[in-house]
Formats: sequence, C-alpha cells, structure tokens
Amino acid sequence: MSIEVYFAGKKKVNAMIDGYTVCTDQPVEAGGEASAPTPFATFLASLGACAGIYVKGFCEQRGINTEAMTIDMDYVYDPSQKMIAKFIMKIFVSADFPAQYEEAVIRAASLCAVKRHLHPSIENEITIVRR
Repeated sequence: MSIEVYFAGKKKVNAMIDGYTVCTDQPVEAGGEASAPTPFATFLASLGACAGIYVKGFCEQRGINTEAMTIDMDYVYDPSQKMIAKFIMKIFVSADFPAQYEEAVIRAASLCAVKRHLHPSIENEITIVRR
C-alpha cells in the first residue's frame, strides 16, 4: 500500500490511500478553514474505527446485533510530556447485550492493530456502557 500526501491549498493536506482521499485541514485559528478534521483527529478516528472492526467481528461471530452499538473515543493529555497519556474508549451496548461477553468484547477492541502500534507507555481504558 502506498499513501500519496498532497497539499490542497491553505492548510489542507490530503492523503490518497488505495484510491480513497482522506482530507484534513486545520482550525480557523490555526490558519485553516476548518473544512475537514485535523490530521491528529483522523489518527484518533483510526484508533476508534480499528477497535470498532474488531468489536463488530466479535459480535458478528456470535450473532450479536451491532446496529445500536457505538464507540466513543476520548483521551487524557499529559502537558509535561506533550503527548497523550491515556486513551479512553467506551463501547455503548444495548441493555440486552449478553453480560457474559462484556470482558471478551473489551479484549477484542484491545486487539486493534492501530492500538498495538502505539507506545506501550500509553494507557488504554476500554469500558462497556449499557444504554
């Protein structure tokens, strides 16, 4: 896989990945037009989406409906290190989600390939939230 990064005007930087365009921009206060997520936001989205595909695969293998499921991503920033110290992921499930699979679906989310490429000192917190 080859990724071609190109400049699309002002603070827009886009990436072509296998024929798909990932558009990024900067906020207005940083000189951009706020027309797309920042590159860092797309990184965070890739972590959530990667975990999501592992969660979805786990549920599909067990016949668990994923239509009402969502994953919320957040993080804790360490200003002294100028780095993220912790990723916080909440997997929202319906009230009838099988309780016996809660820990297993958290483990499935933890298998995400993006997460495995992060530095081991970055803490990951994944929880289940029933709606």
